[in-house]
Amino acid sequence: MPILVGITVLIQFCFAFHALKTGRPQWWIFVIMAFPVMGSVIYYFVEIFPGSREHRSARKAARKIAKALQPDADLKRRIEELEICGSADNRIALAQECMNHRIFGEAIRLYESCLSGALSNDESILYGLLRATVEAKEWDKAELALSRLREAAPKYCPNDVLLLEARILDGRGVTDAALAAYRALLPVFVGLEARYRYGDLLSRVGQHEAALYVFNELVAHSRRFTSAIEDEQQWVDAARQSIRCSPCASS
Repeated sequence: MPILVGITVLIQFCFAFHALKTGRPQWWIFVIMAFPVMGSVIYYFVEIFPGSREHRSARKAARKIAKALQPDADLKRRIEELEICGSADNRIALAQECMNHRIFGEAIRLYESCLSGALSNDESILYGLLRATVEAKEWDKAELALSRLREAAPKYCPNDVLLLEARILDGRGVTDAALAAYRALLPVFVGLEARYRYGDLLSRVGQHEAALYVFNELVAHSRRFTSAIEDEQQWVDAARQSIRCSPCASS
């Protein structure tokens, strides 16, 4: 019993110190000290939990559940907003949501419709159009979008643009240039996509040992992240699948 009381008092003082250190209202100290257990619990859930990693994880889980129950809710909302007001902002927002739902043709149309007047050389719209055309594998439009973006904003998201350029070369079948472009990105690209695409192209041209090395490096690199990065997991999963299917995996 004395040990339990001691632990409770220690927790109270820790929360009280946290309230003072972080500039919370001083009445929190009264709540924490006057109500030994409940006061600390209330303080944690009101002041600490909303900004914690656990809260962020809970919010991610909630979003996943919401998307599973209503996968098209955001898309429908964007369509309704565009029907009410056909502004460029609403068209861009719908284009981005179309990208999330892999409706690349419609995303291209929406981005193209925004490139007029004062927005004819808008770098973010041109970049969105470039991404949409690459994902749609419309290589002629992608090369045109790349050229327009380079002319309007040559320093915009340079590594992301280089990755898209490498994908265009890959899609066009310009293998040596694509390999060189992917290879040049490995030391500077933030994330795992460039590394995976490089390994994937190596595998497709028959360089299985080199591809296996790249995939193993990718998986090892992913373990160095201090927290789970949801957007990167797809490349980790794809690399592991490629390792399992590699002709060199058992050698």
